[in-house]
Parts: sequence; structure tokens; C-alpha cells
Amino acid sequence: MSSLTDSENIQQLTQEVISLLRKLIETPSFSKEEDHTAALIQDFFRQKEIPFQTKKNNIWAYNEYFDPAKPTVLLNSHHDTVKPNKSWTLDPFQALVDDDKLFGLGSNDAGGCLVSLIATFCHFYDRKDLTYNIVIAATAEEEISGKEGLEIVVPELPEISFAIVGEPTEMHLAVAEKGLLVLDCTAKGKSGHAAREEGDNAIYKAIQDIEWIRNYKFPKVSPTLGPIKMSVTIINAGTQHNVVPDTCVFTIDVRATDQYTLEEIIEVIQENIQSEVNARSIRLRPSSIPMEHPIVQAGLKRGRTAYGSPTTSDQALLDCPSLKMGPGHSERSHTANEFIYLHEIEAGILQYISMLEEVVTM
Repeated sequence: MSSLTDSENIQQLTQEVISLLRKLIETPSFSKEEDHTAALIQDFFRQKEIPFQTKKNNIWAYNEYFDPAKPTVLLNSHHDTVKPNKSWTLDPFQALVDDDKLFGLGSNDAGGCLVSLIATFCHFYDRKDLTYNIVIAATAEEEISGKEGLEIVVPELPEISFAIVGEPTEMHLAVAEKGLLVLDCTAKGKSGHAAREEGDNAIYKAIQDIEWIRNYKFPKVSPTLGPIKMSVTIINAGTQHNVVPDTCVFTIDVRATDQYTLEEIIEVIQENIQSEVNARSIRLRPSSIPMEHPIVQAGLKRGRTAYGSPTTSDQALLDCPSLKMGPGHSERSHTANEFIYLHEIEAGILQYISMLEEVVTM
């Protein structure tokens, strides 16, 4: 039995996970190449004598007194990173501490969130008074919306009552998140010589469709996420200047809300444009959690703000109420000389613990 007070235990855990974060930063973990950071996380759990399970580069663990009769809350964040951009002036793989700032690739997105959730899980790990089970999942391939990350872990877990997904939100409450739908569209015409009145120009057909996409407003607007947003982001057509193109291919980036299913959005678009429409995927669905949910209310009581997030995360892969929340600032993600404040991690751990204490204990 530890002689440390609860506060001292949390302080010790905080320093331990900050040390873990420094090791994670100094270990490259690009999406699909996360095996070395997976090993570091496994070593951390071994040192804590916490059993864990793995699949590919994903690691998950259950609280000591897991009870199948109880509901389960999932704590999840990712340990993969994007590749550093060319604007870095620091070494992206050096965990440099300057005053209160911890620099390094993945420090903000989402290393600080991940280690804060690991600390939170460890805090509750051997508690006998939990009314919920708690599972922590450190997952891979989030940055590329890959299929061998959280998506292959969820089927291994018990039914999840609700989840907290760690992404940098300044510990505010992202109670809803837009889904992502990428559509590849093909306008078809007929080729001909540009000097004569020949052919049926596919570019002109595409322009008509793109104009509709630009101006159309879906009538139902989400109270938390606002309107659906459609943007044409890529267009390709033609082979040479004197040939009327018979095809024009363009891509639509659709940020979906909880007011429509992805299938309904596709149907509306297909009914209104002449181009062929093909969805790359319908995996990344919008997600949300009710404002009255106890974990949301616990955050609001602590002065946090609830909002809808326009960006997509692994939250899109969960079929349960989920709250996106974590230390750090979203605008630092994927930027040169990425950093997180140490005090953000410390405060994040305290807030996670405080909110869950209100929800998952007797």
C-alpha cells in the first residue's frame, strides 16, 4: 500500500508520463511505423505491472477489477505522428524543454493527450469503488485515418458506454465532431477537335456541377456543428490544348454533420449533378455526445466550454457517445516546432481525473 497521498500520487504519475512523452517524441512513429513507440508504451505498463493486450501497433488495458456486469468507458488517443514539415528549425525528434514548453514532433498532437489519459487510467487502475470499467487504448494510424488503428481494436473490446478521445482542445469539450466524406466525381462528354464544332466538353459539364456544389445549402443545420460544408478541392481534365476533353474528374471534400447520414448526403448530391459520384469511404461519420451526459455536465461544472469540432479524429470510428477533449491547442498540430506546455499536461490530468471521479465512482 502506498504511503503517498492522493495528490502526491498524481504528481508522481504526472512526472512519469511526462518522461514517457519525452521518450515517445524521441522515437519516430509515423503512421504505419509505430512499432517502436508501441514498445515504449508496453514497457511503461510492464513497469506498472498492468497487463495489456496488443494488435498490430495498438495497445490496450483494463482496470484491475474489471467486471463484465458494469458499463465500460474508453479512454483513447493515438501515438502516430505526421512527418515533420520543412519549416522545422529545431530537431523534431529531440524532446527539448525550454522553461514550461516541451518541444518535439507529436508533443501536442497527440502525445500530451495520450500520456495524460494513461496517467488518468493508472490513477483509477486499482480502485475497487468504480461503477464503470475503464479501458485505455493507445492506437495507431489516426493521422492517415488508417484501417489498422482504433478500428481493429474496437471489436476486441466490450460494449463501450461512452468514450473520451484525447485530442488537443485546451481541455474544452468537443461534444460533436464533423464527419468526412471524400467524393470522386467524373463528368463525361465526347472528345473532338478544338478548332471545329466537335465533341461535348466534359469541363463545361463539370463546371455546372461544381457551381451547384458551391451554392447548395443543406436545409438542416446542426446546433453544434453548423451547416454541412462542401468544397471542390481537386480537378483534372484534358490531354492537350487542341482536344476537347471527354472526361473531367474532380474531388469534393464534404464535412458532414449529425443532421444527415453520409448515405443521405451522397444521395442528395447524386440527384442534383450529372457527374458520376463515387465515395472513397463512408467510415468517418459525424459523432456526438448529449449535452446532458454526466461527463459533459462534469466538464461544464468546471468552467469548460462545449463546442462542435470541424476536424476529424478517431472519434469518427466509434459507435457510442464520445467526447473529444485533451491538453494542448489544435492550432499547434502539424506545425513546425510543435510544442505543448508542461502545465497543460498537469492540468489536463487533474481535469480528466476530476471529471471521471464524478462519473465512474460510487
